[in-house]
Amino acid sequence: MIAVLLFWQLPLVYKNWELLASVILLASLVIFFAGFERSAVSSREVGVIAVMAALAAVLRVPFAPLPGVQPTTFLVIIAGYVFGSRSGFMVGAVAALVSNFFLGQGPWTPFQMLFWGLAGASAGLLGQLLPKAGNTAMLSFSIAWGYLFGWLMNLYFVVFFIKPLAWRAVLLAYAASFPMDTLHALGNACFYLLLGPQLIKVLRRFQEKMTYVEG
Repeated sequence: MIAVLLFWQLPLVYKNWELLASVILLASLVIFFAGFERSAVSSREVGVIAVMAALAAVLRVPFAPLPGVQPTTFLVIIAGYVFGSRSGFMVGAVAALVSNFFLGQGPWTPFQMLFWGLAGASAGLLGQLLPKAGNTAMLSFSIAWGYLFGWLMNLYFVVFFIKPLAWRAVLLAYAASFPMDTLHALGNACFYLLLGPQLIKVLRRFQEKMTYVEG
């Protein structure tokens, strides 16, 4: 967001900066998907990604009436933490795309794909740095992404609805989203406390079996 805002005075950006932001976002998605396609991905990893993405997408639907509360972010984080950044990004991106076939596609979809993908990718990095992260670290990470996802998704509102761009309007938009972001963060914490440690154990056992079979 800061990079885009720094260029808002340029004539082309000032008039069409939503187009510029969308191009940058779509290019980022293309780069991530192309990198995944070129990587050595086993059929079992593709299957894991498909199952986790489908689960994250389907479970988002019944929670749609609750503002900010949905298990998608939690599941994406767990998938990334266990299976790595590559799988985590794909689970987040695919879950956003698939769930919006039920909830409605729109210009917000690429934003959700990228930002949920980044949640999964960053969880993969956390798994590398802290492979035995305790409940405190995982809870903090889940809560942080509850707020971070909302702040990043505010870019969609800023890009398409705030014209001309003004810092005060941007700050008001972020302040208005704070209650929903808080519910998102609390929802992530509750989902982790209820299911997180058990789900991590199950997925790690599956990962071990998958690695053993491939070896």
